[in-house]
Amino acid sequence: MSALSLLRPTALSALRLSARTTISTRAFHSTCLRRQPSDGGLNNILSGGNAPAVQVKTIAQNGIQLADGLLLTSSCIFLDGKVFLWNVPQTLWDGWTPEHFEIFEMVVPKPEILLFGTGDRVAMLPPTLRQHLTKAGVQVDVMNTRNACSTYNLLAEEGRRVAAALLPITPRKWEGAPTA
Repeated sequence: MSALSLLRPTALSALRLSARTTISTRAFHSTCLRRQPSDGGLNNILSGGNAPAVQVKTIAQNGIQLADGLLLTSSCIFLDGKVFLWNVPQTLWDGWTPEHFEIFEMVVPKPEILLFGTGDRVAMLPPTLRQHLTKAGVQVDVMNTRNACSTYNLLAEEGRRVAAALLPITPRKWEGAPTA
């Protein structure tokens, strides 16, 4: 059975016509994509793998809502597919110490990147804290919390080792936090 007999009649006649007008021909190869009628003709190249364990669905003034419905109303860290409540000072950078980032010193393997969401507006990390994280082997990217959540979802969906340290849009104290 020749390769030409596998072509549809219209493709076969077009190939014969082009073979008459040109001196050389090249092999023609096609594949049949089998799609479900319900998929709208689209092919998800990321399907087949498991969805990331933590995905942000929405972010609003009252907190960060995860895809599973959990609402996080205070600061949190997403690391290795898990969510950690994060007890940090309410005032940005006032009272912050390297101890607030201890978790990134202990985790193995280290995340490729730490997305730091600073609330409603971008506020650059103080040099001492940035140096501490760099020394621990963690690359930090600072942005507002909305962009940090979006970037986290994208990188986690790609299967990257990404972490996020997120401050809420409206600063709130963590309920039930131990007093220092």
